[in-house]
Order: sequence, then C-alpha cells, then structure tokens
Amino acid sequence: MEEILKIEDITKDYIGVRALDNVSFNVKKGEIHALCGENGAGKSTLIKAISGAIKLTSGKITFEGKDLDDKSPKDRIGIGISVIYQELNLFPNLTIYENVYFGIEPKKNGILDRPKMIRDTEEVLKNLGVKVDVRKKVREVPIAYQQMVEIAKSLVKNVKLLIMDEPSSSLTEHEVRIMLNITKELNRNGLTIIYISHKLDEVLEIADRVTILRDGKYIKTIENEEITKDEIITSMVGRKLSNIYPDKRNQKGEKLFSFENISGGIVKNVSFDVYKGEVLGFGGLVGAGRTELMKMIFGADKMEKGQIRLKNDYIKIKSISQAVSKGIGLVPENRASEGIILNKSIYFNNLLPNLKDYESNKLGFIERKSSKADIERVNKSLNTKMVDMHQNVSTLSGGNQQKVVLAKWLLNNCEMLILDEPTRGIDVGAKKEIYAVIDELARSGKAIIVVSSEMPELIGISDRIIVMSEGEISGEIKDLNEMNEENIMKLASLGEGAINEN
Repeated sequence: MEEILKIEDITKDYIGVRALDNVSFNVKKGEIHALCGENGAGKSTLIKAISGAIKLTSGKITFEGKDLDDKSPKDRIGIGISVIYQELNLFPNLTIYENVYFGIEPKKNGILDRPKMIRDTEEVLKNLGVKVDVRKKVREVPIAYQQMVEIAKSLVKNVKLLIMDEPSSSLTEHEVRIMLNITKELNRNGLTIIYISHKLDEVLEIADRVTILRDGKYIKTIENEEITKDEIITSMVGRKLSNIYPDKRNQKGEKLFSFENISGGIVKNVSFDVYKGEVLGFGGLVGAGRTELMKMIFGADKMEKGQIRLKNDYIKIKSISQAVSKGIGLVPENRASEGIILNKSIYFNNLLPNLKDYESNKLGFIERKSSKADIERVNKSLNTKMVDMHQNVSTLSGGNQQKVVLAKWLLNNCEMLILDEPTRGIDVGAKKEIYAVIDELARSGKAIIVVSSEMPELIGISDRIIVMSEGEISGEIKDLNEMNEENIMKLASLGEGAINEN
C-alpha cells in the first residue's frame, strides 16, 4: 500500500519547550491510522504541523510525494488535507449549509448560489445518515449534528486525508456508534483517516495501525494484528497500569446539601440529597438536563423554582459568588470557554477564584510567596505538565488545562465539588490521576458530584448514580451490584435508532 503522508525527522520548539522531537512515521493511502499518546505527548502539535497552522523548527512533511513546507493552511485544504478539531470550528449563528460552504461559496451569474448550497449540503448529510433542516442555525442543533456538519465541510472540499481529533469526546454512546460507522464507511469509500482518540476501545475497533507518541517523541507504530489495549497503554505511559478506578469507599457521612424541586429551563422538579464523603454520579443522554441542573446549583444559570438546604438551613444561591461562599465548586463541561482564561497564566487562573484567601491587607495586595507555593503544590499533586506556573494556559494540552481547572478548586477547599465530564479528551494515565484525586477528596469528607457520559467511568467511581431523562430524575441506582450499563440505559430511556430530527 502506497503512502499518502510522510513525516520525516520533524521537530517543533516553543520557548522553553520541545513539543515534537525528531518524529518520523508514515500514513498509508486508504488506511485508518490512529494516533495515541498522553496529554502533552505532542499529538495536537503534530496535527497543527500537518495542517500548516504552525511552522516546524526542522524536518519535512510530504503529502502525495510533495513537500508541504511552502504550502499555507488554505493551500493544504485545497490539495485535500482537512482537520476536524476537538473544539468544533463552526459559526453558531450561521446556518448549517452556510457553515458547510464557508469560504468556498458557489456563485451563479455573480450571485451566491444558495439553492445549490442547500441541495448539496442536504445530499452530503443524507449520505452520512443525518436528516436535518440545513437552514437551521448551528447553535440550534445538538453537538452530534454539529460533528456531522464538520465532516460534511471536509467532504464538499474533496478531502483525501481527514484528520479527526477526539471526534467522539462530546457524543453519547449511541452517537459514538453512529459516528464510528460513518468513519468506517468513509474509509471503505477510499478516504484516508488519521484518528486521534483517548478512547482505546474506539481505536481497537477501527484502526489499521496505531502510532504512539510520548513526551514529543515517536515511540512505535503498532500493526493491526498486534494492536491490543495493554500494548497501547504500556507504549503511551511507559509502564503497565493496574485497574484505573480506586476501590469503592463504602462510606457516607452526614447530609450536606438537599436540593428540593429544582426547576429552570428544561429541568423540572429535581430533588436529591448529597452526603459528605460520597461520589454521586449523574448519568443520562446528552440533552437530559444534567449540565443545566449543575449550572443552576452553581448559580451560573437562573433557578426558576426550588429550594436548597445546607445541612439544616435553607440558603439562596443566585450567583456564582454566592455558591462559592457556600462551599460549592464547579469544573464545567466546556473548560475552554467556561473553566479557564486561555490567554492568562496558570498562576492567574488558579489565583482568580481564591483572591480573598491571599489578600495581605485591606488594600488588597496579594501574598505572592504563599500563593505561588500553594499553586505550585496543588499542580504538582495533579502532575500538571508545565514549564512553570507562569506558562500561558493556551499552550497546555487539553488534559493539562483540565488539571488547571481542577487545581483552582483544590486551592479553594470547597465542601462540594461538581465535575461535569471531568475526563473528556483526557488520556488514560491522566484519567487515573484524576480518579485518584476524586477518591482522595471523598475520603477526606468532601461531597463530589460527577456528571459523565462515559458509563464505565460513571460506574467505576460512583457510590450512587442518579439518572436523568428529559429534565427529570428517571431513577437512582444505590446497589453496587445493580450499577451496569444496561440499567443506566434503561433509565436514560434510549430510543433513537439514528441521528434523525423529528
């Protein structure tokens, strides 16, 4: 099988950091080539190098035998290289068809040919198994549809090499199945795919070969017949990992918070209790209302009805500052837009919600020595890969950005921590570290709420699981022996057979 892409001795240096270190491998035409590695291994930098988003320090990339060095990102799209990034690159206020044809709009007699754009977009999405009104704005459709819009954008540009960066990170189990089937069908039709994912079951299912990066270096390429989960993990982390989930705690302290008839938006009359020392999991499909509920509890969204009790006292939470003052912290689902300030340092992001703890006097001066020591200590405990605490957060990998979000709440020492999709887009080694932190917090008496669409994760770390459906609690699983994917899915009321809009 001939190669379509060749990576030769490429190196990329940033100030104080070597992101890629003499990496070489090839991608064969017509294969699905998986790329795996821990957060910070260099995967994102490699994608940017292939797409032309960054200039290499040294080395060479060739596509169909031609050197890409003098090709701009636009040139590379023109010759058939397309990337679907983990953070979707769509315009929410434009329609689906406008997004698909953005920058390559067809014209007829000098006028934008909207009928062709609509017709062709409908045809491409139909071939992907998606039935939706393409005149809708992107913000009006679920994330699963948006993922398909990204794929459609590539297909109308006659893509030859499609790079998919964590394509399933925001999808439900059902939607992941559809996405994988579409990916395999595209490949059967001749499309070469580079597939980046931390979800190793997906890699095992679809990959012809797997290339492993670690600390910016090429480790190995595993051929199809040799691909196993253990082999991938050992190559990624440089060691064998035991069971990634901590032992169950079998402990529950006193009742900390009671939420009574919470309503707002799609959330309707939700009531539950949270206890010290437990991990309470929230399961359900995308759109079930879990994230909306957590935002109301945290004061980020308006609660239209309901009451909150802290121990025996009723309290009001109408703002984030009120929630924080009552001991509640939130690691949000979308870390990039809601959890961190990307163009600021690790130190700034960690200090921001904890300023009052480090004010040295009434004038508001910050105790820099103690704040720096604490921030460094917390990030070290999370194994955050950084040059120093003054490093810009935007230069960190997604997993290390998530650790920065988590670090600010560890500094805050909150009584109840809500984690919404805490390991989305994070490698297996970092997942184990975060699970250990969650376990340690629970054992120390903190109350933990975890919202997760990954059912093995939900089952592995939760003491109880509440399942939501259409904005309401559809059931609760307390017995550890009853915690399985089948019971969760029954309560979540999975019924859609395809991604179709009614």
